[in-house]
Amino acid sequence: MTQPKVTVVGAGQVGATTAFLLLNKGIADVVMIDVAEGLPQGKALDMMHSRSVERFAPVVTGSNDYGDTAGSDVVVVTAGLPRKPGMTRDDLLAANGAIVRSVVGAAVEASPDAIVICVTNPLDVMTYLGWKVSGLPSGRIFGMGGVLDSARFAYAIAEETGASIDTIDGLAVGAHGDAMVPLPRQSTVDGVPLTDLLSPERVEALVQRTVFGGAEVVALLKTGSAFYAPAASVTAMVEAVLGDTGAILPSCVHLNGEYGISDVYLSVPAALGRQGVRRVVEIELDDAELAALQASAATVAETVAALGI
Repeated sequence: MTQPKVTVVGAGQVGATTAFLLLNKGIADVVMIDVAEGLPQGKALDMMHSRSVERFAPVVTGSNDYGDTAGSDVVVVTAGLPRKPGMTRDDLLAANGAIVRSVVGAAVEASPDAIVICVTNPLDVMTYLGWKVSGLPSGRIFGMGGVLDSARFAYAIAEETGASIDTIDGLAVGAHGDAMVPLPRQSTVDGVPLTDLLSPERVEALVQRTVFGGAEVVALLKTGSAFYAPAASVTAMVEAVLGDTGAILPSCVHLNGEYGISDVYLSVPAALGRQGVRRVVEIELDDAELAALQASAATVAETVAALGI
């Protein structure tokens, strides 16, 4: 049986870590592509040197030519400038918009049947832009944000409660950034809602830590931004697509009336499979949760409008 093929656009920290996880999990052959000559080739060679140690079957190649990515089943777009201390995701808008326009167009031309997963920030706006550039049906291009935000919420809950991480289900929806909407009532420890376990003050503290989780990493690193958790998050999405599992993951998907929101890419639970987004899952939200999600959507819509897409 032929291995699936995944193109990772961008051989930086997120892209290279994603490639290495895909290889080690035996998920797919990988092509890493980058504008920097030698960078993807060198990282690919280093990974292949680990192959006899890790005993993974897939292979990885590095390239500067989109011709080498032809026929990919999935394209993961990580290319872009990382956030630096003091920068907001919106500061990245113009520069990363130009990058996304270029790379999505080239990648889809080489692999017109691929599913595209966007990781570049500001995530929700870049995913919308990628959709417009690609000409793909909206269900075949989506973004990573909600999986990462939910993972950060689960970590914060584990730190607070001392519970084992495998007993925790965290859920965060909305925009990937300061306007995200962690959902304590929908997040559980051993099936018990967080709101039944902690005081409102402690719950709010965990919400705030989640919202600013990425900024916390950036401040500690001082140069660059998170890459292990983003790479793990996008790898889980690729696994759901290539395995055609229908796994429900909080994904940045195109909404067309769900939750009273239209023509915005935003993270909500969605079932993922080989054709992309199988369906958007509408969970039951109370009035305050729904209002917060709709307000989050409005911030994304404003930024999309400012970009003139």
